[in-house]
Amino acid sequence: MHPIQRQLLELAKHVNLARLTLREMAVRIGLTDESPQKVKHHLQQLQKKGLLTVNREGEMVRATAEPSFAANSGMTEEALFAIPIVGAANCGPATLYADENLEGILRVSRRLVQRTSPRGLYALKADGASMNRARIAGRNIEDGDYVVVDSNARAPQHNDVVVAIIDEKATIKRFIVDTQNDQIVLQAESSFDYEPIHLHPEDDFSISGKAIAVIKRARS
Repeated sequence: MHPIQRQLLELAKHVNLARLTLREMAVRIGLTDESPQKVKHHLQQLQKKGLLTVNREGEMVRATAEPSFAANSGMTEEALFAIPIVGAANCGPATLYADENLEGILRVSRRLVQRTSPRGLYALKADGASMNRARIAGRNIEDGDYVVVDSNARAPQHNDVVVAIIDEKATIKRFIVDTQNDQIVLQAESSFDYEPIHLHPEDDFSISGKAIAVIKRARS
């Protein structure tokens, strides 16, 4: 995310941006010499990503992962979730999960994720084909699909599909508990040949959540 966009998101935590001029916004984020049109461009980018919204009171505020709905969509607040997109699996440092690194909002029916609340959910974009034979709730994970992850599920069970953080990189893999050999295996499930990752239970790695749903990329 562009640094100006991060600064605008931080500013939106404290003030209603809709009540500020573009020049006032520039001054407040320390860009007194920048063109107001540059600030306007980054505001528009944040709105396109779904990270800034205008609520019913006319306030320009940060979007949240609470249930939301699109204007004139005909859907109720309970029917459509706004899930933060925090990056792509297999690329980027572990810090991509920080709030300021949101890349957008995935607007999705609650029926597709089979949850009554979006609390604790985030989305990753699948990068590559290492899990293209894995199925989550009946859908396989192909390159470009969004994988919805429950960040509250950080104590995975044998055979869960998880997001693991290893060497500050995120990867989606099948979590295999190999008690016979006292190891954890992160197994790819692919039509291509990917080597598994073998870990000792006391190694420095973490689980960022369990994959619960796949939102398929539209194929033309």
